[in-house]
Amino acid sequence: MSRIVHIEIDDSALPPPTPEIEQERRVAIFDLLEDNSFTITASDSRKAPTGPYRLQLAIYDRLLVFDVRTESDKPAVEFRLSLGPFRQVVKDYYQICESYFDAVKRLPPGQIEAIDMARRGIHNEGARILEERLDGKVELDIDTARRLFTLICVLHFGG
Repeated sequence: MSRIVHIEIDDSALPPPTPEIEQERRVAIFDLLEDNSFTITASDSRKAPTGPYRLQLAIYDRLLVFDVRTESDKPAVEFRLSLGPFRQVVKDYYQICESYFDAVKRLPPGQIEAIDMARRGIHNEGARILEERLDGKVELDIDTARRLFTLICVLHFGG
């Protein structure tokens, strides 16, 4: 499979990110670039450009935009996905993350572990939704879907 070798988050239409959100972005981008698999699926009418790819993620007009380019920065494909299917799982993910970070400060390890398992379950659900939304457009593995879901969350709650 091909891979993403560069990623940008276009947050120009959003409020400036907090320092915490900016740190989460940096970590998520680093993790994604370290290990991912991402291949554009060919449609009947065109041959899919091969990777490696450059990816820009943005939210415009309540749509999640994947602007995929070749390594030489030529346009490959653009996907616009409704944020609707992601809204609840992103909200749930942020709520459980807040609970987790609060729990780390004051609860015993057994309770922290239970919250962390719930957090991972919600994160996996978000990755599954992303895989479904990209089905027929992009082939990616579950780890790449999880890392991209993290970036969607960070972008969604950018300010």
